[in-house]
Amino acid sequence: QVQVAESGGGLVQPGGSLTLSCEASGFNYEYYVMVWFRQAPGKVREGVSGISSEGKSYYADSVKGRFTISRGNAKNTAYLRMERLEREDTALYYCAIGRFESDPLAPGEYQFWGQGTQVTVSS
Repeated sequence: QVQVAESGGGLVQPGGSLTLSCEASGFNYEYYVMVWFRQAPGKVREGVSGISSEGKSYYADSVKGRFTISRGNAKNTAYLRMERLEREDTALYYCAIGRFESDPLAPGEYQFWGQGTQVTVSS
């Protein structure tokens, strides 16, 4: 059984930083991608950043230069370092793990998801 868990969300002021963590278990493939998505109220879920088991990273244009994804030493662990946060970054952030066919940041590519962690950027 695949399980995904996110942590690290919280309230941060505009311009601040936050690091999210994702741990997955039970996904026993050599090649995989761990991806962060976010969904704000009234908006569709969008891909933010992903990293493959080989270390290739993917970023949405809206976060390039501000967010950095990395892998942990433990298998199936990933971190999202978010800097220069903006109010528009406020959302529920989800982590997913899987193998994509065409678009690594498309929600439909992934079957296994966590419950999400809330990030609120506000003064």
